[in-house]
Amino acid sequence: MRLITLGLAFLLLLIQYPLWLGKGGWLRVKDFEAQVEQAHKKNTELLARNAKLDSEVRDLKDGTGAVEERARYELSMLKQNEIFVQIVGKGQTAALAPLAPKPAEPPQH
Repeated sequence: MRLITLGLAFLLLLIQYPLWLGKGGWLRVKDFEAQVEQAHKKNTELLARNAKLDSEVRDLKDGTGAVEERARYELSMLKQNEIFVQIVGKGQTAALAPLAPKPAEPPQH
C-alpha cells in the first residue's frame, strides 16, 4: 500500500513539472505578462511623444509664430530695430556686448 501511495505522489509531482516549469508553464506566462506590460507602457510614452511632435510640426507648417519663437529662443535672433536686453539676477554674471555703437559727435569749434 505504501508503494502505491509513493508511486501516485511521484506521478502527481511528475505531472506538475510541465505546469510550473515547462514550455507554457505558469512561470513563463508571468514573465511574458511582465514583458507585455512593459511594452504597453513604452507604447503609451511613445504615443504621447508622437502626438507632441505632430502638434509641433503642425504649428511650424501653419503659423509663423512658432517659427519666430524658435528663432528667438534657440538662435537668439532679433527683429530689425529691436534691442536685446538681458537681466542678470543676483549672484549671476554675464558678458554683455554693447547694444549699438554710439555715433561720433562732430567736433565743436
